Amino acid sequence: MGFDEGRREFGSRDFGGRSGGFGGRGGGFNRGGPRRDFGPREMHKAKCSDCGQDCEVPFKPTEGKPVYCRDCYKKKKGF
Repeated sequence: MGFDEGRREFGSRDFGGRSGGFGGRGGGFNRGGPRRDFGPREMHKAKCSDCGQDCEVPFKPTEGKPVYCRDCYKKKKGF
């Protein structure tokens, strides 16, 4: 067996190809780079489950799940 016969090539089957490293989709690992700007978020009106204050949240509230204003959320998460 010659030198080149026993050697494995690192192609797309082994480690995601040349472009992506272990990430497999061309980007490699997520290293916390700049966030893409998708424009302004759509905000939805809601009522805080703790204090009852009207607020806006960046997701559509689901009935039966609590929604918190910014201040109550900070208190709950311990920021």
